[in-house]
Amino acid sequence: MKKYMVVEKFKPNCFEKNNELWNRKGRMLPEGLYYLNSWVNKAENICFQLMETNQPELFDEWTEKWKEYTEFEVFPID
Repeated sequence: MKKYMVVEKFKPNCFEKNNELWNRKGRMLPEGLYYLNSWVNKAENICFQLMETNQPELFDEWTEKWKEYTEFEVFPID
């Protein structure tokens, strides 16, 4: 499976709202997209997530669910 680094930037005043949604619904990953690990820098309002999939189009489905609170950049890892 191919690995990806996801850079998640929380929109202004949305860090806590994002966490509330996560606590209620979890990551809401579509089948075939897998979370491996993450690192949060709350002071910078950013999260780095290591993920993997063989279907990169699944990122669009997943990020759509979080777009109210977060902006995403997805980088393939070679």
